[in-house]
Amino acid sequence: MARVERTDGRSVIVVKIGSSSVTTDDGAVDQAVVAKLAREVAATRALGHDVVIVTSGAIAAGMPALLRSLQNAGKSDVTIERVEGGLRAASAIGQTSIMNGFEAALAEHDLLAGQVLLAPTDLMFRHRYLKSRGTLRALLDFGAVPIINENDAIADDEIRFGDNDRLAALVAHLIEATHLVLLTDTDGLFTADPRVDESASLIEEIVAIDAELEAAAGGARSAQSRGGMASKLAAAKIATWSGVEAVIAHAERESVVIDAVAGTSGVGTRFRARQGRLAARKLWIAFALPSKGRVTVDDGARRALTNGGKSLLPAGVTSVEGTFGPDDAVEIVDTAGVVFAKGQVRWSSDQLGAFAGSQTSALPPDLSDEVIHRDALVVLP
Repeated sequence: MARVERTDGRSVIVVKIGSSSVTTDDGAVDQAVVAKLAREVAATRALGHDVVIVTSGAIAAGMPALLRSLQNAGKSDVTIERVEGGLRAASAIGQTSIMNGFEAALAEHDLLAGQVLLAPTDLMFRHRYLKSRGTLRALLDFGAVPIINENDAIADDEIRFGDNDRLAALVAHLIEATHLVLLTDTDGLFTADPRVDESASLIEEIVAIDAELEAAAGGARSAQSRGGMASKLAAAKIATWSGVEAVIAHAERESVVIDAVAGTSGVGTRFRARQGRLAARKLWIAFALPSKGRVTVDDGARRALTNGGKSLLPAGVTSVEGTFGPDDAVEIVDTAGVVFAKGQVRWSSDQLGAFAGSQTSALPPDLSDEVIHRDALVVLP
């Protein structure tokens, strides 16, 4: 899908700020950080860019208030995490505090804040994808600043974004952003974990994300964080595959958003965008849908998929691992055991196991000729 240019010439920047930055250690909204980000949003808009904010912190912000409510009710022995829906309730309460903080901070610059809570299904299905994009574009056209979070209050544990870094990258694709700025509590990606290795140095630019780089990414730095550097690296990969430049930088750095967009040296770790851009459905399959199994194919099928742009037929399948149904995502593996593609299957694992290696003429009439259609298949680097 080609990038759609704004008629007013304004580009869109997606800025994601994490829980560890937007909330304090005791869970309160850090209004100084929110005010700083609001100033930078105003300055970035003055330079001709629109800004969308993706914020975490709702659960962290809601926990203290929920604990106080339990104490006042004489239920101080209740553990929120163990109550059915407890964390979702904390999210509902904390989201109000988060939005109030952003609304007040942006109002200081005569800017409107518009809350948008997204669920994975809002990006999975075409009609909801278009409605989500339409809402965000309308907010930007009205001069508002969309404030996005995952809809944790009603989130399905089986179907969720996983973390807001991933959500921010998918939003950047959704609205054809030029930059994704991931603000965190570290200066960027280092050659090693700076918490344990004093010789670690900042990596200022990355052209391609490989397995070695992904292995070097550490975990979350604080109790408030759901993600960590690994999730930011995954988000950067999604963004770059979307044709979006990504930057990981410290939330407390002055003018961090403006410098990230301007390409200022040393602002953090910059990830250059790929030339090609995956369509929305393929992006979702590649990076958002969890794999439910593996399908091993022969050399001929691999060539047809990687070089010929063909669909996967049952004749090329040699073995099946895992349990999956139609529309689930599976990894596609070659004879050497290397994962080289991912796709959304039309068959169940039982059906594929029974007819692996079969010619299409031997299939029962109720089965599709294609195990995975080429439009639902992504060849991975």
